[in-house]
Amino acid sequence: MIIAQAIALALAIAISTTLFARRGLRLYRLIRSGKPAARFDIVPARLRAEATDVIGQRKLLQRLLPGLMHAAIFWGFLVLFPTIVIAMIGAVDPHATLPWLGAQGWYALLVDVFALLVLVGVITAFVIRKVQRPARFRGSHLGAADLILGLIAGIVVSLFLWHSSQIALGWNDYPASWAPISSAIASVLPRAALPYLERVAVWAHVLIILSFLVYLPYSKHLHILVAAVNVYFGRTRARGRLEPINFEVPEQEVRFGSATATDMTWKQMLDTVSCTECGRCQDVCPAYATGKALSPKLLIMAMRDNLLSGSSMPIVPNAVTDDIVWDCVTCGACVRECPVNIEHIDHVIDLRRNLVMVESRFPEEAGAMLRDVDRTANPWGKPQADRMQWAEGLGVRVLQPGEAAPDVLFWVGCAPAFDERARKAAVSTAKLMQMAGVDFAVLGPREACTGDPARRMGDEYTFQRLAGENVATLNSASVKKIVTTCPHCFNTLGNEYPDFGGAYEVVHHTQFLADLVSEGKLAPMPSERTITYHDSCYLARHNDIREAPRELVSAVGQAIEMPRNRERTFCCGAGGARMWMEEKRGRPINQERVREAVETGAETLAVACPFCTVMLDDGVRETGAKMQVFDLATLLAEAVERRRALAT
Repeated sequence: MIIAQAIALALAIAISTTLFARRGLRLYRLIRSGKPAARFDIVPARLRAEATDVIGQRKLLQRLLPGLMHAAIFWGFLVLFPTIVIAMIGAVDPHATLPWLGAQGWYALLVDVFALLVLVGVITAFVIRKVQRPARFRGSHLGAADLILGLIAGIVVSLFLWHSSQIALGWNDYPASWAPISSAIASVLPRAALPYLERVAVWAHVLIILSFLVYLPYSKHLHILVAAVNVYFGRTRARGRLEPINFEVPEQEVRFGSATATDMTWKQMLDTVSCTECGRCQDVCPAYATGKALSPKLLIMAMRDNLLSGSSMPIVPNAVTDDIVWDCVTCGACVRECPVNIEHIDHVIDLRRNLVMVESRFPEEAGAMLRDVDRTANPWGKPQADRMQWAEGLGVRVLQPGEAAPDVLFWVGCAPAFDERARKAAVSTAKLMQMAGVDFAVLGPREACTGDPARRMGDEYTFQRLAGENVATLNSASVKKIVTTCPHCFNTLGNEYPDFGGAYEVVHHTQFLADLVSEGKLAPMPSERTITYHDSCYLARHNDIREAPRELVSAVGQAIEMPRNRERTFCCGAGGARMWMEEKRGRPINQERVREAVETGAETLAVACPFCTVMLDDGVRETGAKMQVFDLATLLAEAVERRRALAT
């Protein structure tokens, strides 16, 4: 009998592992065929990600009920993993077990507790999917998910039945006194059927596990196997940074984004097969929330299906429509929320790079912006000679070639230089630095667009030309420290220019001004004005600057938070070069954010980004909201003047 069962088990294992390995090898070869991606550095950071995001389930636990459900199943399987070996031993010889561990009472208790937690997790998952039915599951393969949950339930139920039948049979080698749940089940099992039930339960347990193993690599739930791998190879450098294209290699070797699946990097391929279809990215996407075509989840699913199909057709428009590509505001909410660290923005930007640089296909108004950036070094198409109009009468020093570098270079940016509404923030920042006695200067006409709009649009070539010119200017001036009011300039200068030889200390003006206040160099007088602060995506989410702006809000007025704040802010709609594209589908994102601000009851909507200033001011006008939009620098300048007026 033992020999027959051993042969049967060996055959079952051989068949299942062969099927698993065959599919696994095909997938491995497919992913390894992807273009190179440098993801083997900074091992300690990658191990920390495994510990926090995989073992600790950090991102999933941000939503308590679904997070606890998933954690119960995941942690349960970690604890129960040795029972797979124990069950296989038991399937061959009912009285044998894994040496040492199989006889430990404490482990029997852990198995009972965590098996129950897994079962509770599965039931909770069914309730969430079938009763609550969250919108984030729209478009997911729910039938396949139900099968997975059913298999997990079958594994746990068969495990309980096997252990309880062992206890009921009175076998001394199972530590029954440590297994209260299995012992309780044992008390109600039919005595006459126990020998058969024990055999059926253990073999059902083993066969369900082997079926589960075979099914996973062939299913849409491959993520169960590869998610931890994808987390390990996730981004370790700044979240706001994009990977540059290497134009120095021969033209035929340059990767101009992703035209077909074969153009994707191996990490991007791994991204697609790691998707859990949980919809958390979709839930926080401002484009999806306002009725646009883009769903980050469906984008990744479409790219996965295109990859696995072996199609050589262009991804756009065969798997992904043009509208989906251009709807993205690169706010990063999807990336932050994803529990398996999929990098949605990189996928979108690579699709844009191919459309722009290879096919010359992009929205008409975006084309005008790209031409202006290329022709005049700014998206407004204004002459470089006009860059200092914002500072007329302020006495701001313009750094000339050959002059000694100031302590601080004020990088003004294009929006404050050429847009009236954004200009106020630059004026206020300059005045505040003068009041505090800061040694600063600006580049004036020598300052050009950082290239952020062109890069996020997909025109990497124009970006790199501007980056090279700006780095040459900054390096020749021996600049060490840069202050800027624009989070997009801040991100590009600090996170992306080091790739082109520009290493500087880059500080956002809210950080710099908050330090001046804390040092006593600026003394504001707060008012009774109620203020709700809008976090810029490129400040709060991409670069973790969240507290300095709030220190300024507290210094000038009475703060009221919006529900979506800090790293979970809601975009103004300007990112990803959307500042220069009309919203022709769905509801305007800026209006959605303004309505949220109005609901706080605050008088003032404070911002710390010139793009946000323009977008939210437009939103206030378009919705008729009774609210004013001000940059924090302007509010701080008013508060400092109040104190000065009182002193005189």
